[in-house]
Amino acid sequence: MSVVRVAFTQATWTGDKESMIQLHEDWTRKAAAEGAQIIGFQELFYGPYFGITQDTKYYEYAETVPGPTTDRFSALAKELGIVIVLPIYEEDQPGVLYNTAAVIDADGTLLGTYRKHHIPHLPKFWEKFYFRPGNQGYPVFETAVGKIGVNICYDRHFPEGWRVLALNGAEIVFNPNATAPGISNKLWEVEQPAAAIANGYYVVANNRVGLEDNEYGDEAVNFYGSSYAVGPDGNYVGDVGSTTEDQLLIRDLDLDVIRTTRERWQFFRDRRPDAYGPIVAP
Repeated sequence: MSVVRVAFTQATWTGDKESMIQLHEDWTRKAAAEGAQIIGFQELFYGPYFGITQDTKYYEYAETVPGPTTDRFSALAKELGIVIVLPIYEEDQPGVLYNTAAVIDADGTLLGTYRKHHIPHLPKFWEKFYFRPGNQGYPVFETAVGKIGVNICYDRHFPEGWRVLALNGAEIVFNPNATAPGISNKLWEVEQPAAAIANGYYVVANNRVGLEDNEYGDEAVNFYGSSYAVGPDGNYVGDVGSTTEDQLLIRDLDLDVIRTTRERWQFFRDRRPDAYGPIVAP
């Protein structure tokens, strides 16, 4: 198929896991009813963004894959015939935890996972307390709607991962985020469009939205939403999402634009991997 109807979400933490899951189930049904063929949720979608603090109680949000949440959304994907990109907190074994996105095909098959590679450890983003760095490379998943990759939040600051996804054949890369105001506002505007241009594919970038003061009080971060889809030509597909409101966004992505853009610019013909050794030097 050439045109893929993509849905993506931005949500405020409700205060409990079940209501977050139910919200996203409802959004998935609504998206499917409007013709969406794939939907992606925000980073760690069923919980608060717990990197605000360092507290072992948040380990309780971790689940195995397969596990209860992947099983629940696999059944939903099969029922609706929709592909789902499902960011969760993964427990590989006790004490071995990852920031992960599971990719579920339209027939309910769990195709695999992507584990976030780059783990920040900065004020209010204390992620090394919660996650090990990803160790599964940059897989691209052959889904019912095309070749799907994932890059999670802080990964977007590192151009190498975007390029590996392109070399692995990605057509659409989902980039779920928990991004807060500050210097990141400008980066949010330029990084994903730049990655889409440099690599000749679509990027779907979604961000949490709203103040999680129901969890963190005065320490809470006010996430700014502004979710969007951007094409290989660097242009937004439709409008950018709200900075303050929960939203389900739906956009039509024409995959033929990938070929047209790549043949015009020829970045893959002209790249020089023989000259890039210093990039991976220790």
